[in-house]
Amino acid sequence: MPELGPHYLDEIQRQMRGYKRLAEGGMAQLDDDQLFVTLDPESNSVAILIKHLAGNMRSRFTDLLTTDGEKPDRQRDTEFEISANTTRQDLMNTWEKGWSRVFKTIQELRPEDLLLPAPIRGEPHTVLQALNRALAHYAQHVGQIVFLAKHLRSSQWKTLSVPRGKSEEFNAKMVERQLQQK
Repeated sequence: MPELGPHYLDEIQRQMRGYKRLAEGGMAQLDDDQLFVTLDPESNSVAILIKHLAGNMRSRFTDLLTTDGEKPDRQRDTEFEISANTTRQDLMNTWEKGWSRVFKTIQELRPEDLLLPAPIRGEPHTVLQALNRALAHYAQHVGQIVFLAKHLRSSQWKTLSVPRGKSEEFNAKMVERQLQQK
């Protein structure tokens, strides 16, 4: 039986890249002003979600093997505030820095690191648990980004997955593609 660790590290990286791509597909469809729209006072804008995700990524994936995932210099509450002069480029730079840190850290992990301790806010986690926690957290917020983008674009939305009413056609193409690969 093949060792699970290397496959897990490849898969977590693949999943993270997929969520990054999905969020970027939604963000790309938004006008600059739409990045800052909130649906109500309790909602987050895409801009806030970007800032929060990047803050979480910096905190969790900096020195993953040697320090608590909640860094003392993280100012989480400020991740939910956006200054009036924030631009799309500022947000995208923040986004890229966060994801670069995630991918660099995962790339440096070895299978034997997966069971090492990686506490978060003093709670015990293994590296494996911390990675799964991050994946679930990022998936949740990517879903919010896609929801907001789809809502704001409405009839101008270009689907990021199988278009409505096209499931059978899509499935047939997938079967055909698999047959051609054999």
